[in-house]
Amino acid sequence: MSAALDYLPGAESFLDPVRADADQPAAARAVIVPFGLEASVSYASGTRAGPGAILRASQQLELYDEELGREAYLDYGVAALREPPIASPLAAALEQLEELVAAVLAAGKFPLVLGGEHSLTAGAIRPLVARHEELVVLQFDAHADLRDGYLGEHYSHAAAMRRVLEHKAVSLIQVGLRSVSASEVAYMDQHRDRISVYWAKDQGTWDVEGMLGRIAGRPLYISFDIDALDAAVMPATGTPTPGGLGYWQALALLRRACAAGIVVGADLVEFAPIAGLHAYDYTAAALAYKLLNYALIPAQSGLG
Repeated sequence: MSAALDYLPGAESFLDPVRADADQPAAARAVIVPFGLEASVSYASGTRAGPGAILRASQQLELYDEELGREAYLDYGVAALREPPIASPLAAALEQLEELVAAVLAAGKFPLVLGGEHSLTAGAIRPLVARHEELVVLQFDAHADLRDGYLGEHYSHAAAMRRVLEHKAVSLIQVGLRSVSASEVAYMDQHRDRISVYWAKDQGTWDVEGMLGRIAGRPLYISFDIDALDAAVMPATGTPTPGGLGYWQALALLRRACAAGIVVGADLVEFAPIAGLHAYDYTAAALAYKLLNYALIPAQSGLG
């Protein structure tokens, strides 16, 4: 049985609280699922505060999308759920998120989960794996997240994609990696039929057309770890890592991927706000809005 959808009022929701559909959540096609999970972080903390910071900053965004030439949210409508008290232990939290995402899908809506640590992807994706054969996961990240557990936690954020790949029909495209363990490289080599890696060091020579070919026409789940962005652009994360993507570079890849595949769900994770530095909250909120626009207006996403 699906969980009930407990919507936030417009004054607390995603985007401008006086936008046209602010108090019509039932009519929205896109649903923000705030889930500030913080159970296995292994360096700096703060991801539990990420969803709230993104929601607050989103209310300061301009609604006009200059790429699409209109207030893009009007094409699909957006609502946000009230963040629940998060269950413990981590396995129970993933089951809780699984139920929330399943309820969003059962209502015929598109889920965008705002984290929270990356371990949440293993729960968010379960209802989508059940619905879509040969799902492709496009992971933007500094880290491979392919360890088989970490520090005694099977569902650790460092194991997020390993848990995702336990669904045998799922394939994985990793973009922006620049921090990885030897055991993860060995796992990649053993599963080259299911894992494609685009290392950050090779940004100038990426075969983007080949990447898009693996996505084309297939159901696509996007998992965007905010530390995929270069640490100079986005230090508000637990493990900020140099040598990553620029903001516009990330958007260009997102736009083309969304135009190629059929996006069925997404998450934005590992944002850990820094008190007093609101620019990073705003950047994360802007990224979330662009992700929705690209995913839900696919006919326009390949422009530019």
